[in-house]
Amino acid sequence: MTLSVTPTSQPNTSPSFSKPNFNPTFSHPTTPTLPFNKSQLAWDRLKSNSVECNSPPLGHKWTQYQGINHWEGLLDPLDDNLRAEILRYGHFVESAYRAFDFDTNSLTYATCRFPETSLLPQTGMRKSGYRVTKNLQATCGVQLPSWISSVSQLPRVQSSWIGYVAVCEDEKEIRRLGRRDVVIALRGTATCLEWLENLRVTLTKLPEHMGCGSEECMVENGFLSLYVSKTDTCPSLQDMVREEVARVIQCYGHEPLSISITGHSLGAALALLCAYDITTTFKNSPMVSVVSFGGPRVGNDKFRAQLEKSGTRILRIVNSDDVITKVPGLVVPDDDVACNAGVHVAGLQTWFRKVVQDMQLVYADVGQELRVSSRESPYLKKGDVATCHDLKTYLHLVNGFVSSSCPYMSKTMQYPAEASL
Repeated sequence: MTLSVTPTSQPNTSPSFSKPNFNPTFSHPTTPTLPFNKSQLAWDRLKSNSVECNSPPLGHKWTQYQGINHWEGLLDPLDDNLRAEILRYGHFVESAYRAFDFDTNSLTYATCRFPETSLLPQTGMRKSGYRVTKNLQATCGVQLPSWISSVSQLPRVQSSWIGYVAVCEDEKEIRRLGRRDVVIALRGTATCLEWLENLRVTLTKLPEHMGCGSEECMVENGFLSLYVSKTDTCPSLQDMVREEVARVIQCYGHEPLSISITGHSLGAALALLCAYDITTTFKNSPMVSVVSFGGPRVGNDKFRAQLEKSGTRILRIVNSDDVITKVPGLVVPDDDVACNAGVHVAGLQTWFRKVVQDMQLVYADVGQELRVSSRESPYLKKGDVATCHDLKTYLHLVNGFVSSSCPYMSKTMQYPAEASL
């Protein structure tokens, strides 16, 4: 199904996907020594701005930082302006976590703690220049038997607040960005039913209204359920996103416009489904980019091909030490790669791929990757699984990343206090 919205002339696994630990364990060593190698030039550029770095103007180059050229030449070494943009989007996800009511004893559990008008100011984003225009909810399709309530005291919330849509309305910020930006920010797993959805790791076909023209285009069962499920009182996340995107295009489609979808963990997975849905539903869609942190795999190689065909730009921030980025399923080399490995090995890989495919567990990584590592930071506790997956850890590592040969520098750009870790 394809929708066309005409602008008006008006001036918007068994994996674990838990909420991040907002206090990751940091050690406090003396000044670390890390190799410079070919990164000396990149580090010299960082030092020149090490005292303070306000968000840089992007101007007419904004499409480059949104991935029009797949971030070619910007990731290794990491461009300073791109670093600032990655961190900025990460803070929108932090706001989603801070706004969520995690207290299972609260009457407002699993809802947003703040009204739309004050959500960003209350969560440390007062000077962002954005205004929240839509709260988003996700509904779990998992149905538990009623007797579960008698043996468990944990609340079974079917639909819960998962994030928001925010539109840049500050004229100064619009000029800095070079366009009006729309952010869709999505948190990670928080409720029991969301955890159960994460465990539904087999691949399933996209429904007809999201069809990609191929029956072999498949995504993870649980993620899709969270995206399309609805109740009598709560529309699906898909419906809410489509409705708000249609409104935004109607209001602002006559001016330079971008949709930036960002999420952590489960939110990173749902961000990919949102991006795919927007670009295939709206034929006049503005540029859609995804900046994800610690995201699991979402679909197979056919789904990846459809994402690429749709023009969606995806930048995945991956911590090499984060197990969540390695699940669900397996990535198996295709037949062309297998053939280059020799007859015996090729035959073995082909057989293995067939077995895993029959189990609906062959996944594919998507988009461009910025790979960081907890082991390279002297301030992080080594071997702590929760810390490796924490959103704050990701922002800490991005802030210190220089290049693949110099993955962490303790002296990094200092951002405004409101954007600090």
